[in-house]
Amino acid sequence: MNPAVQWITLLYMIVAGAAMGLAFDSYRVLSLKLRFPGWLNAVLDLLYWLASALIVFRLLYAGNQGQLRFYAFLGLFVGVWAYFLIFSVTVQKFVVMLIQTVEWIWKLLMKLLGILIGMPLLWIWKLAWGILRLLGRILGFTLKLLLRLTKPLWIFPVRWLSPAYHRLLRSAPFTKFTNFITARRKR
Repeated sequence: MNPAVQWITLLYMIVAGAAMGLAFDSYRVLSLKLRFPGWLNAVLDLLYWLASALIVFRLLYAGNQGQLRFYAFLGLFVGVWAYFLIFSVTVQKFVVMLIQTVEWIWKLLMKLLGILIGMPLLWIWKLAWGILRLLGRILGFTLKLLLRLTKPLWIFPVRWLSPAYHRLLRSAPFTKFTNFITARRKR
């Protein structure tokens, strides 16, 4: 294997190590900020390491047909070390800022949806409820007016039936029935 292939492989491994560090920092900040449950953290850890291994071996295969040499491990170590030394704090702050931006955009979208959809629906509901109340009041007024106007027609039969109605209420079977109902309700 010639030195050019070895240097390209070393460069690929340095890039892969830096990419692993970047992915790890991003994943760590996301999992701390979003507070994933424990079982999901374990699954995401496994997925991270599987994806990292696939990327490393893909780059290793592209660099020197998959031959695993000492300089490949050295390149991974140097890439991860350089990333954590130089870029880690900046990437963490960027990811936190990105999460806050997404949260702000989400809140803004929810407010806009509330204003553009929720408020008109609320107004329509209030309008419909007001119309129903108005119709109920008009109907109630109309019924009272009809009762007043037709009072001479129904007052005499009511007065005529009233003594019979009072006798029915005071009768023994009706009293027993009402006592039975009230005893049932108390249970």
